[in-house]
Amino acid sequence: MDNTSNGKITAYNQPFITQRADPYIYRDSDGIYYFTASMPLYDCVILRRAESIQGLKDAEEKVLWWKHESGIMSKHVWAPEIHKIDGQWYIYFAAGDVDDVWEIRPYVLKCTGPDPITDKWEECGKMQSVPGDEVYFTGFSLDATIFENKGTRYVIWAEKPREIQPPISNLYLAPMKSPTQLAALPILLTTPELDWEIIDFKVNEGPAIIKKDGMIFVTYSASSTGACYCMGLLSISEEADMMDKSAWKKYDKPVFATDIEKGLYGPGHNSFTKTADGRDICVYHARTYEKIEGDPLYDPNRHVFLAEVFWQDGKPIIKASTTEEQAGF
Repeated sequence: MDNTSNGKITAYNQPFITQRADPYIYRDSDGIYYFTASMPLYDCVILRRAESIQGLKDAEEKVLWWKHESGIMSKHVWAPEIHKIDGQWYIYFAAGDVDDVWEIRPYVLKCTGPDPITDKWEECGKMQSVPGDEVYFTGFSLDATIFENKGTRYVIWAEKPREIQPPISNLYLAPMKSPTQLAALPILLTTPELDWEIIDFKVNEGPAIIKKDGMIFVTYSASSTGACYCMGLLSISEEADMMDKSAWKKYDKPVFATDIEKGLYGPGHNSFTKTADGRDICVYHARTYEKIEGDPLYDPNRHVFLAEVFWQDGKPIIKASTTEEQAGF
């Protein structure tokens, strides 16, 4: 099945990069861009590097790490993100166990040198909660993303509490003691409760951070991974207490969703980056058709697209960009 099967070709749905899901682009302080994403077989962690966003499209792709043959980290290698923390490169990703493929946990890789493409990466193991905690990172948990505010580093991730049946995926937020461990127990940031968050499955996942004019915004993905997949939005002032649940605002409508006329279905699991001239860009995956044969998770045709972020009344507005517009980022 190619990228336009059962769908129409439009000016908006020509992929930036094909068959890469959960895309993440990191712009380093030197202006160099790095790209990583979930692979169709969910079997490895890859990285591309370029001097521009457009350069990532055809940049050489290097496998940094392969899944294990057995045990932990041997199945469903999902949603890698690359971050530079105190001058050190880290990759956060999720993976399962071939003997229990849904035992998904968040893991960390660390680069042993300054060059994330050529230097060796080593395993740091699973993300760790605070000592004595037997609740967090013990069930289905994934999609960790990192951000800093007022000198404190935080992590947001998705997790399904073991005690809740049928399963529900929430987002949690906690400060970090180190790049691999929490400094305190988390707060429940958001739970799927609105009608567009609970289609087929009750899901909040795939958090991404964007900041503007003293505000922190978190986009997240909701519902199952078909055409109903969409992006929600949270916000908080940089001056607020990040760990005060009441300081966070949750918007009641998706910020980005399927657009049939544009031929984009199930946009979600995004990241944000900036162009060299400072424009905010949303990097997301979507399909170009609605009908999926079998489990949407194993349909390989989630492709990477780019969209400029506009700002209206202090809120990010995400609209699909044409192929020509994407080429200008």
